[in-house]
Amino acid sequence: MSEESKTVLPERRSRVVVVTGANRGIGRSIAQRFVADGDRVATIYRSGDLPDGVFGAIGDVSDTASVDGAFAEIEAELGPVEVLVANAGITRDQLLMRMSDEDFDQVINVNLTGAFRCVRRASKGMIRARYGRIVLISSVVGLYGGAGQTNYSASKAGLVGFARSVTREIGSRGITANVVAPGFINTDMTAALPDAKQAEYKAAIPAGRFAEPAEVAAAVAFVAGDDAGYISGAVIPVDGGLGMGH
Repeated sequence: MSEESKTVLPERRSRVVVVTGANRGIGRSIAQRFVADGDRVATIYRSGDLPDGVFGAIGDVSDTASVDGAFAEIEAELGPVEVLVANAGITRDQLLMRMSDEDFDQVINVNLTGAFRCVRRASKGMIRARYGRIVLISSVVGLYGGAGQTNYSASKAGLVGFARSVTREIGSRGITANVVAPGFINTDMTAALPDAKQAEYKAAIPAGRFAEPAEVAAAVAFVAGDDAGYISGAVIPVDGGLGMGH
């Protein structure tokens, strides 16, 4: 190839990215992907060690003042937040008839209202900049359902309506809001399942395997990228076909 025919691609701009709950699991892998891509990455987390290159602000997404304080700390260190990945979440699984009000409320407060708190705070700077990427981490059970997970499924389904409402409110400002819905992922939690249970789950997945956390991170990186500026209010499943049609 001659020097004249080579296409020179513009250098990718480094952005300020916040990934909540980047201390473990999928959130950790997502944060590592953004670091590898050259972004300035921060997290809001409660405890634990962080990946290299990730700035940590201690905070609790279930508390508004804590979220606001963590964002202020991140902005002072790195600058205005341009990409938000709302990943922090908890489970309190229990059958419907045995589930307590507290178990239901806690999961909604962290998984759904926590995402709302973070998006509300991050959107202020995004609106001023007329640029932003919001990615909410849901789950295949948000639309597929899961026995013993009425609280978790409701919280994850709620993110879909939330993202679509955000898109209608501020989509004209260069801001997108999308949902990534992982299925079964190879994490410490799935590894602890008995072999027979793992085989049962895999039999229901058309791909015949669990996903790697990096595969979820790749989907997040795409919808958070500039090439996905015309994708908003979408639900991107990373579930090997498990939840097709939901």
